[in-house]
Amino acid sequence: MACEQVTLQDVCELIVDCPHTSAKDEGVGYPLIRTPNVGRGRLILTDVHRVSQDVYERRVSRAVPRQGDLILAREAPAGNVAIVSPGIEVCLGQRTMLLRPDSSFVVPEYLNYYLNAPEQRDRMLRLANGATVSHINVADIRNMPVQLPSRGEQSKVAELLNVLDDKIDLNNRLNDYLANLCETIASRYCNDRNSRLRDICYQVADHVDYDNANQETYVSTESLMQNKGGRQLASSLPTTGKITRYKAGDTLISNIRPYFKKIWYAPFEGTCSGDVIVFRANDPSNAPYLHACLRQDSFFDYVMQGAKGTKMPRGDKKQMMEFKVASSCSAEDLILLDSVIKQRSDNDSEITKLQKLRDTLLPKLMSGEIDVSKIDLTQLTNNHLLVRGHNVPNRYWKEPLWKPSLIVFCRRCRTCLIRHSSNIWPKYSESRCCQLRKHQRRRIC
Repeated sequence: MACEQVTLQDVCELIVDCPHTSAKDEGVGYPLIRTPNVGRGRLILTDVHRVSQDVYERRVSRAVPRQGDLILAREAPAGNVAIVSPGIEVCLGQRTMLLRPDSSFVVPEYLNYYLNAPEQRDRMLRLANGATVSHINVADIRNMPVQLPSRGEQSKVAELLNVLDDKIDLNNRLNDYLANLCETIASRYCNDRNSRLRDICYQVADHVDYDNANQETYVSTESLMQNKGGRQLASSLPTTGKITRYKAGDTLISNIRPYFKKIWYAPFEGTCSGDVIVFRANDPSNAPYLHACLRQDSFFDYVMQGAKGTKMPRGDKKQMMEFKVASSCSAEDLILLDSVIKQRSDNDSEITKLQKLRDTLLPKLMSGEIDVSKIDLTQLTNNHLLVRGHNVPNRYWKEPLWKPSLIVFCRRCRTCLIRHSSNIWPKYSESRCCQLRKHQRRRIC
C-alpha cells in the first residue's frame, strides 16, 4: 500500500509530557496512569493507583486525556503505547507522555498499532538512553518518522487488529471473574481453619539438571506475572545448576518479593527456577482447593510476615507451611473449583494464541504485505457471541455459537452467568442472580 512519510508531531494535535512530580495512591478517585499501566495497545487498569479530584485537576492542567488519545511510557518499559478507551477519565503519572492524534490525518487506533509494531518499538528502544534506567526523550518522540497509508486502509488495519484485542480483553475479563469466584469459594472456609498448610500439601524438591528446561514450559520468577496475573514465556533459560520439576495440578509461587503475589496453576508438567516454590496437594483431587487457598491475599500477607531481607525479601519456606487452612472443601465446591481453573487455563491458552496471531499480523499489515482491501471485515464481529431469543434482536444473531462453554444462562431470569461480559449480553450481564445459583442454569451448546 502506498504510504506518505511524516513525523509524529505532524499527525498529532498535542504531544504533552507528564508532570514531573509523583502522586500517592489514595485508593479511590481518578486512575493515575503510571508506566506499569501502559500495556502494548491497551491500558492495564488492574490495581491502578487512584487520586483525588484536586490532584487530578493539577495533573491534567496541560491537557485532559480523552477518548482516542495515546499514552506512551518513556521508561520501564520504554516504548509501550496504549489508547484511552471510551468512558474513562485518567491522568498521567510520572515518565509518561500524552499524544493526541489529529483525526483529519490519522486514525487514532491505527497510530496506536503502528507505534506498537516491532519496527517502531525497536526504534524507540534504540533511542532510549540513561545510565541506570533507559528513557526516551520527548524531542525524539516528536521527530519519530511515521508511514501513513490512506485513511480507508488505516481504518481496516485498526478494525482487524481490534477484533483480536477485543477477544483478548474479553478472555481476561472472564478470567478475572473466575479468579474472584475461586477466592470467594476458599474464603467460605475461613471459620473452619482447623489445619495447617503442611497437612494438605508439600513443597516439591524434585531437582533435575538445567538442560531439561525448554522455552514452552520453563517458569522463572520473571515469567510469573504480578497480582496473580498468571504466567508468560520466560525471556531466557538457565545455563547452569539445578531446576525443579513440576507436574500438572501443582501451584507455583515466586518466593522473591512475595508482595508481588505471583502465582500460577500448572495445566501441564515442566520445570522452574529454584526461586519458584512448587506446592503439590497430598491428595491430587484436592489440587484445585489448594490453589484457591494459596491465591488468597491473606496467604501472601502471612508469608510477608515471615519474609527475610529488605531490598529483595524472600518467604520463609517453613513458616508459610504453618498457614491455617480448612482441611478440605465440599465435593460440590471442589467440582466447581476444578471447572473454574480448567476454564481459566483454556482462556490463557487462547489468549497466548491470539497474541501470537496479532503480533504476527501487525508487521505484515503495516508493511502492506497483507492487502487489507481483500479482507471481509463483516465476518470479524462479536455478534456471534449472542444467543437467539431472550430479547436479543435477530439481526445480531449469527451461526454458529463461538466457544459455547463460556456462556451459561439462568433458565428463569435469563441472566448471563459471566459478570462484566457486557458485549455478550448488554442488558442482563450485570445481574448476580445466576452467580448465586438461586435458579437452575442452562448451558447453551
